[in-house]
Amino acid sequence: MSHLQKSSSPWLLVAALAALWPAPQARAAEPPPAADLAFFEKEVRPVLARHCHACHAATAPEIRSGLRLDSRAAILAGGDGGEVVVVGQPARSRLLEVLTSRDPDVQMPPKSHGGPLPSEAVATIEEWIRRGVPMPTDEPPAAGRPDTRAAHWSFQPPRDHAPPTVADASWPRTEIDRFLLARLESAGLRPVAEADPATLFRRIHFDLSGLPPEPAEVEAFLADPSRERLLAEIDRLLASPRFGERWGRHWLDVARYAESSGKETDFAYPHAWRYRDYVVRALNADMPFDQFAMEQIAGDFFAARDDRERAELLVATGFLAVGAKSHAERNRLQFEMDVVDEQIDAVTQAFLGLTVACARCHDHKYDPISQRDYYALAGIFRSTDTRYGTIRVVQNANPGDLVELPRTAGQPDGVPPLDDRGREFLENQLDRLADQFASLTAGGGRPDPGQAIRNRTLVATFSARLESYAADGTPRQFAMAALDRRVPRDSPLFLRGEVEKPGVVVPRGLPALAGGTRPDAAESGRLELARWIAAADNPLTARVIVNRVWLQLFGRGLVNSPDNFGVAGEPPSHPELLDHLATRFVADGWKIKGLIRRLMASRTYALSTRHDPQAFEIDPDNVLRWRMTPARLDAEAIRDGILFTAGTLDLRPPAGSTVENFGEGLAAARLLARGQPLDETVFTRAIYLPALRGTPLEPLALFDAPSPGVVTGDRPETTVPAQSLYLLNDRFVIRQAEEAAAWLAEEEPNERRRAARAWLRFFGRQPSAAEIDAALDFVRRRGQTTKAWTELCQALWASHEFLARN
Repeated sequence: MSHLQKSSSPWLLVAALAALWPAPQARAAEPPPAADLAFFEKEVRPVLARHCHACHAATAPEIRSGLRLDSRAAILAGGDGGEVVVVGQPARSRLLEVLTSRDPDVQMPPKSHGGPLPSEAVATIEEWIRRGVPMPTDEPPAAGRPDTRAAHWSFQPPRDHAPPTVADASWPRTEIDRFLLARLESAGLRPVAEADPATLFRRIHFDLSGLPPEPAEVEAFLADPSRERLLAEIDRLLASPRFGERWGRHWLDVARYAESSGKETDFAYPHAWRYRDYVVRALNADMPFDQFAMEQIAGDFFAARDDRERAELLVATGFLAVGAKSHAERNRLQFEMDVVDEQIDAVTQAFLGLTVACARCHDHKYDPISQRDYYALAGIFRSTDTRYGTIRVVQNANPGDLVELPRTAGQPDGVPPLDDRGREFLENQLDRLADQFASLTAGGGRPDPGQAIRNRTLVATFSARLESYAADGTPRQFAMAALDRRVPRDSPLFLRGEVEKPGVVVPRGLPALAGGTRPDAAESGRLELARWIAAADNPLTARVIVNRVWLQLFGRGLVNSPDNFGVAGEPPSHPELLDHLATRFVADGWKIKGLIRRLMASRTYALSTRHDPQAFEIDPDNVLRWRMTPARLDAEAIRDGILFTAGTLDLRPPAGSTVENFGEGLAAARLLARGQPLDETVFTRAIYLPALRGTPLEPLALFDAPSPGVVTGDRPETTVPAQSLYLLNDRFVIRQAEEAAAWLAEEEPNERRRAARAWLRFFGRQPSAAEIDAALDFVRRRGQTTKAWTELCQALWASHEFLARN
């Protein structure tokens, strides 16, 4: 806090706050971020396979211009004419120049090979170059050699391992500690000391609830900071409704949850919130993870005791419906196969940690997944009726239905009832639009095309809104969901993934890796897929979820590629520990809360973030866990923490979502343009804020909330000037700081005790006398006014200590 003493202007304050965040330490070279590799596999590889590899790949009959585009090394080497890509600089890259050229002698692909590329494909290549041309570096087995990929560690059944013996038998508290300490000792390292009680207490609160502790809770714990009290607090937080909101957000990242379609049109999905609330309820109830997985993939197949349970099972399958979609796509088959591809990708990455969707255009380059396997799964999802619910309006060539839930299901309404005045308004609007269209076409006249489109869009929107209510004005309850089609169908194998080139029909079923089981002729096979994924003997599922939980608590997974356990992913740092945890997790009933408690009870979890130069020299990325990895709070915890410490956070879960008020007919980008920004007027927890793909909320995006277009198990973490500027200048933060300052003044009229109270509330600890003096000096230099205390609150929020998770 001493930095604040010298701050006499806003610019000096910025500099002071920047100094509070430690300079980044040198890091070892790392592979491309998982999100960039996912972008390549999902977006770039299909473009290259469809439009380029026929002439520019090792498999091409003749490699044109000496240029190969099937490996990063070949791309960077260029072709006969020199380099084609300048990494990170699309504008200087010859590749982008030829893709956008209008000269037929230069343009690629040439018209004879289907060129030019669609604008969306060009934009994809441009973004790929900007990201640094990320591609996996591993290569598949060379032709003619035996394919040993199925022997990869993650495809082998996990087996329990006895904890190893360690030299310092007094240090471990749990079996987990023995696994980790054995590796540290073999590397000649020792763990650092444990975190102080206040830091550890704050850590468990943010990890389990996403909120800081109350000052009274901190004082009570610090009066008796025993291990028993700490474990009791862990149990209390696990039982709190705040737990499901915190850990529900982690799963929603994996489930690529959003309330709009994204892509070109970004249509609203106003009923997606039911899936969000299902996730929160399931985690709070400690639903076994195998059941959680099966319900999301095939909940519509399971028997239900009553309408309430039936509705829950249907809402769970919203997992399959909430993905991104290109509603503007005019080729219905292309749209269908893109939806199927997105579902295959989400299911296999989220639950299995496999990038099966890479096999859409060709056999998987790295994992034992063939193109036939892909289209066997495609048949399962083509036999699935995905109810995503959008109406037919301009730019939506692919409307969809929803599932209506019975009123007896006990589901909450997301919107208030429609009164007579509201119904009259909607009916009058429809009458006005009908009259307007009649006048435009009177006497055989032809209305302006733009007017006709606006008229049809408004008619469809008002009609849909009117039809969303029962005759008595009660809202009808709808959900995004998945059901089996009446007549299942197999899919042809599309050559290079192109829907214009169907090949042999592949019977739907599980991949060869799962035994290639074929479903009953009358069913899609989704139930069989769900049962295989959730089976106790599936070698992947338990490992993947255990790793996801470990990552959230320790900052780095035992497998550092949480969405890719395949050959191109990273090997586990502690394979015996991963298998030990996975087998125990299954034996204990797949209970997430039990797993979390076991991990948090370890001594390793309690370590401080103290820097050790010797350990850092040997293990700079903390792979061996010699300390707790320093980390910043995530976007939601920062926002919720600000509201919490300002006393303005509304902990009541809302009924529905703001997006539902606008209906299915509006593009999501238009929603936030109506009135004040929603993050300034809605004070519920961040998990309940609108999640729009094309219009992310600025404070969440600024602090690295992921794009919900793909499965994201591990968020990036950036430190950029815009974050500090937001905390110092944004209208929302200033207003919350005013509230916090007023609350502190009301709680503590004495300024010295008020500063101490601020430290306890913002940082979860008592300040030193020097810190109190620095705070009061900061306030005095600014006139000792309410505004000065407001600025102090902002400075505390922008400090390293508030933003640090641990």
